[in-house]
Amino acid sequence: MPLPAPGPDRTALVTGASQGIGAEIARVLSLQGHHVTLVARSTEKLKALADDLDNADVIALDLADRAGRASLLDQIAKRGRVVDILVNNAGLSTLGPVSKSDPSAELNMIEIDVAAVSDLCSRFLPGMVERRRGAVLNVALTASFQPLPGQAGYGAAKAFVLSYTQSLAGELRGTGVTATTLCPGPVHTGFGERAGFSEEDAEAALPAVMWVTAEDVAKKAVEGMAKGRLVVIPGRINRAAAALSQVTPRSLLLPILAKNHPGLP
Repeated sequence: MPLPAPGPDRTALVTGASQGIGAEIARVLSLQGHHVTLVARSTEKLKALADDLDNADVIALDLADRAGRASLLDQIAKRGRVVDILVNNAGLSTLGPVSKSDPSAELNMIEIDVAAVSDLCSRFLPGMVERRRGAVLNVALTASFQPLPGQAGYGAAKAFVLSYTQSLAGELRGTGVTATTLCPGPVHTGFGERAGFSEEDAEAALPAVMWVTAEDVAKKAVEGMAKGRLVVIPGRINRAAAALSQVTPRSLLLPILAKNHPGLP
C-alpha cells in the first residue's frame, strides 16, 4: 500500500526531527512532496532544517510534557492540516546499571520512549482510520529483539515499541492505515554521546559492518512504510544479528552483551 498522497491540507508529523534519523526522514518525505511538521525541543535546529525543506512547519515541544503532547493535534489543525503520516522517532536513553540509576531520569526516558508513542498514536490514529488513509512509523532498534544490560530501560522501552506497533498493524488491517516499526542497528547520529558514552566506545563494542548512516536508514524507513512492511531493519548484517538474537539462549547471550556494553564496568 503506497503512502498517502501529499495534499494542501495534509502533513507528515515527525518527532525528534531536529537531527539524526528524524531529520533525515523528514528530508526524504519532503523530497517526495509531503508537507512535514517538525517536532523536537530545539527551536533553532528545527528552524534550520525547515529552511532547507520546501514545505515544513516547526513546533518546538518537549514530548515528556503531557499537556504539550495533548495540544499537538489542535496546533496542527489550526494550521489547516491533518496528519496522514506519523513518525514517532523521538527517544533518549540512560546508561549504566539500574542499581546506580536516577529514578527521575529513568521515568523521563519512559515518558518519551513509551508514553509519547502510545499517546500520539491514540490521538492521531482515529482520524487516519476515519479517512481510511495513513501510515505510522514507530522507531525502535535491533536491540528490541533482545535484552540490553547497561541500557535496560531503553532496551525494554524499544521492545514495547516493537510489540505495540505489531499489534497496531494487526488492528489496522483493512482500514487503509499501516503501522511499521523501524529497527536500525548502530547509526552515527551522536545519540551515544547524548546517552553518556563516546562514539569510540560504541564502535569498539560493535563491528564496523553493523554501522549504517542516518541517510540510508531514513530511505529504508520511508520505503518500508510505502510498502506497508511490518518491520524494517536496515543492513543485511543487522537483520541477521536480530534474527540470531531471538533464538540464542539468554543464558548464553546475556554474559556476552553485559561484557561488551560500554555502560557497564
